[in-house]
Amino acid sequence: MTDELLVLRCRLGEREALAELVRAWHVPVWTYVRRMLGAERADDVTQEVWLAVLRGLPRLKEPGRFTPWLFTIARRAVSDRLREEYGRAETSSEAEPLAEDAIATWVDRAELVAGLAHLPVLEREILVLFYLEDLSLRECAEICAIPVGTVKSRLNRARRLLGDHLREKGFQP
Repeated sequence: MTDELLVLRCRLGEREALAELVRAWHVPVWTYVRRMLGAERADDVTQEVWLAVLRGLPRLKEPGRFTPWLFTIARRAVSDRLREEYGRAETSSEAEPLAEDAIATWVDRAELVAGLAHLPVLEREILVLFYLEDLSLRECAEICAIPVGTVKSRLNRARRLLGDHLREKGFQP
């Protein structure tokens, strides 16, 4: 069943349609949030995303554009959390250490994941959306509210920075 049809069924009040949407998209959204914020914060922020989706579904103008809309909500939730944490870090005398993602250390690509964590947020976000969430350049641009050319330049910069980081660690990307 397509996302568009599920969205329309949700608007009609079918709870099972919402459950199907959540089943289909929970892991990709959680993965995106985890890669942007770390595993410790992913559950809470993902819950916030689904709450915003539930509230916003009646106002979604184009049900066929559910995926970019969903990731736009996820991006906003990540940005809000980062802004909140940066604000707290500025007011406190001691910054919280970044939490290590224990799950990612079990993956064969652990160094790649660690390299992602060292990228600036904007470049990391584009890499995650484009390569790991498999979204098109146009969808990435729509989600980030930037031109496609900016997506391309951020991807290029992110690849270069990630390659530099991996070479520093002795890997040959």
